Amino acid sequence: MIMPNNLGRQYSLHAEEYKKKACEVLDSGWYILGKEVSAFEEEWAKYIGSKYCVGLASGLDALWISFRLLGIGNGDEVIVCANAYIACVMGITMNGATPVFVEPDQYDNIDVDKIEAAITDKTKAILAVHLYGQACNMTKIMDVAHKHNLKVVEDCAQSHGNHWNGKTVGTFGDVGCFSFYPSKGCGAFGDAGCIVTDNEELAKMFRVFRNYGSEKRYHNMMVGSNSRLDEMQAGLLRVKLTHLDEFNEERCRIAARYNAEITNPLIRKPQIRPGADSTWHQYVVHVLGYRDEMIEYLEECEIGTLIHYPLPPHLSEAYAYLGHQKGDFPIAERYAEEVLSLPMYNGMTRDEQSEVIQNINSFRS
Repeated sequence: MIMPNNLGRQYSLHAEEYKKKACEVLDSGWYILGKEVSAFEEEWAKYIGSKYCVGLASGLDALWISFRLLGIGNGDEVIVCANAYIACVMGITMNGATPVFVEPDQYDNIDVDKIEAAITDKTKAILAVHLYGQACNMTKIMDVAHKHNLKVVEDCAQSHGNHWNGKTVGTFGDVGCFSFYPSKGCGAFGDAGCIVTDNEELAKMFRVFRNYGSEKRYHNMMVGSNSRLDEMQAGLLRVKLTHLDEFNEERCRIAARYNAEITNPLIRKPQIRPGADSTWHQYVVHVLGYRDEMIEYLEECEIGTLIHYPLPPHLSEAYAYLGHQKGDFPIAERYAEEVLSLPMYNGMTRDEQSEVIQNINSFRS
């Protein structure tokens, strides 16, 4: 069986390094906010090209704390793509703000030409989600944000190390949010996340907020949270980071082969926006009309696939209170019925790639 993702393969590539680091952390006797977290924050900030990094417990924490510390809450609106993962929207609504959805473009990210039409006097920010490892058009997003005096938060959960016009995503907006969930490009061995920013005062607020609102023990400046990247995950992420470029390069090679050799006319292959690159967190095709049949066929061929994502957030039960109906965002809804993530992971063999390609091409409606 070829799995849609196989985390064990990536682990096995550098298993001894992970084991050595894990033992170092265990032997240190220090497990929360120690030298591993500090070192990882410095190394990640340098890799991304940002002045500051603050380690947090998860990518969702990075999002909701970002909006909280940017002062966005009840009565405010945040623009977000309609086909985003629901956690992106939760980062907005956990603060009492309202998501305003904008349709995706042909690259599966927010259609920047439709953002201005969604802006009202309540709009306070734009959430730029770099979905599937594809970079958004950050030039236009930042132009709109500056024109309307809006904050910009980048969700880089699926985009570890890709670029827009040569600049690393996460460094354009006020805050860049990262998830290190195990399946991400630089995945931890559990939940983990961080933010990056060039704003020194904002970085300081994140450090205080993540630790119960305390800068000095038992002296609480604000009502904060418990959202600390732990020493074990930070140490293991430091090992992963040394191999992230090779991981991304390997995924690019697999994607290039898919692009060259998948020829089934029922498949629309992913497109890369001019000026962008992709880290290929997912290789997402659009199956034109016969997705369920293709999934069933591939399962019979022992090839696993995933759907990212089968239900747009505006149609989720969790957001029924927003009052949206089916048909409000037809492009996002159509994409939810078409998208299919093919097997993509580090350590995937050429034979496995060939099997995926051959069976995709042999499928007939």
